[in-house]
Amino acid sequence: MQQFFTQNYDVILRLVTAVFLGLLVGAERVLVHKEAGMKTHALVAMGAAVFALVSEQLIQKYAYLPGLNPTMIPAQIVLGIGFLGAGSIMLQGSRLKGLTTASGLWVVAGIGMASGLGFYGLAFIATVLILLIFTLVYILEKPIRKISGETE
Repeated sequence: MQQFFTQNYDVILRLVTAVFLGLLVGAERVLVHKEAGMKTHALVAMGAAVFALVSEQLIQKYAYLPGLNPTMIPAQIVLGIGFLGAGSIMLQGSRLKGLTTASGLWVVAGIGMASGLGFYGLAFIATVLILLIFTLVYILEKPIRKISGETE
């Protein structure tokens, strides 16, 4: 068992990083009572990391094959997450709901890809920025919404 962890340390670290960062973003979404919470964000980040790892492995294994395009898998991640995000957007009356959740899922997929490819600095910086956007901008928006007469 120890040999398994030793041989797969880098993969485990990448996946755990993606899950942890996805959980952080999801926790903020839970705190503000949004539909997509910790599990959804963690799974999106981990899924993106898995696909990034698969892409990296394919490149290493089949680098000699002509026509191999390593950007195909990450491009499909972006497309698939766009589809998932579109499903979280709803029209209630004349207001769209779920846009922030959809964009959060999209960014978390990027964080997962960064973690999956071993770009930990990028993944952590993006996580800090998304949490700042979700928390600080929410606080800054409140008085602006009040002035404009908009209710939440």
